[in-house]
Amino acid sequence: MTESNAVKINWLNSIFLFATPVFALIGIVLHWIYFGPPGLLELIVFVGLYFACGLSITVGYHRLFSHRSHNAKWPLVLFYSIFGAGSFQNSIIEWCSDHRRHHKLTDTEDDPYSASKGFWYSHIGWILLEEENFTNDFSNVKDLQRSKIIMWQHRNVFLIGALSGLILPAVIGFAIGGLSGAVGCFVWAGLARVVFVHHGTFLINSAAHIWGTQPYSEENSSRDSFWLAFLTFGEGYHNFHHTFQADYRNGHKWYHMDPSKWWIQSFKYLGLNSDLKSTPKHSIEIAKVNMRFKKRADRLQRRNVNIHRFEDRLTKCKENLRAKMYEIQKAKRDIKKMAKDSKIAMKNKISELKDSIKMAKDDLRQLFKEMNAEYKQAKTTA
Repeated sequence: MTESNAVKINWLNSIFLFATPVFALIGIVLHWIYFGPPGLLELIVFVGLYFACGLSITVGYHRLFSHRSHNAKWPLVLFYSIFGAGSFQNSIIEWCSDHRRHHKLTDTEDDPYSASKGFWYSHIGWILLEEENFTNDFSNVKDLQRSKIIMWQHRNVFLIGALSGLILPAVIGFAIGGLSGAVGCFVWAGLARVVFVHHGTFLINSAAHIWGTQPYSEENSSRDSFWLAFLTFGEGYHNFHHTFQADYRNGHKWYHMDPSKWWIQSFKYLGLNSDLKSTPKHSIEIAKVNMRFKKRADRLQRRNVNIHRFEDRLTKCKENLRAKMYEIQKAKRDIKKMAKDSKIAMKNKISELKDSIKMAKDDLRQLFKEMNAEYKQAKTTA
């Protein structure tokens, strides 16, 4: 092993990550023996802190601070700083520095939690090890260092984490349920909740780069998974996120399971969030079309089928679809500023554009249908 990539165990992280689930399990057993099964108090405090700490990571650490997908006023920044610390995933500065490096160098040797090194390395191994080539000078988070709240959290992250993540649930439990409530909330909403939030976040670094679909890009190992989105406040739409990093949404459809998106939208209505960045629909659609074509073209090329004629048609179809979708988005923005009479004409134009988009999509479906037929024929004659 060379000096530049020397590895040693990070004992602080290792002891904490292995001790937390052990103490949580011991605490659960002892609480059950002496005070009985957990009740409504433990459940409410667990759920409350699970969402407060989990969303502070997904919305705060990730979408707000790492990717600047929107702006947030100081009360929310303070909230994410306090309860993000309670998730025990290090400070905003540390977390975002690693994450920005991950996006810049995904799947390479310089990716801090590269999935190319295996599930367990990207899930937890990288935290247990201390590699010299990952020593960060935080030069990639200078924008975050201008925030007094974020720097306050960076300097005091362990104290803040202990107070918000462990002592707070015990205090709430004692105030409402006495000694039994204090122990129960400390064990369930403190220790056990830390374990759940930890591994929910870790799954995005590991499972979301191994299992799922790639509807938008194959440039890296990121994948989309509804089940991971369900378990991780919407972070499971990871292929979309890696393709459109600045988008405040991971699940861009209204029905996609993305509580982090709904949280951001809700606080926009309350005036605490602004400048929500979202990818234009035509860009998303074109990315999906490109991926569908690539997968079919790869199959045909493996059968030595010439795909040039399909490429020419694809270019024309994409240009038509992109133009029509851009026009309809512009028309929907413009209609809000128009007088009543002008709105009627614009609505008619929008209706015509929708028909044009439908025709463009029909052309693409026909193209893909012909590519499938060509593949079946090539497969039969091989």
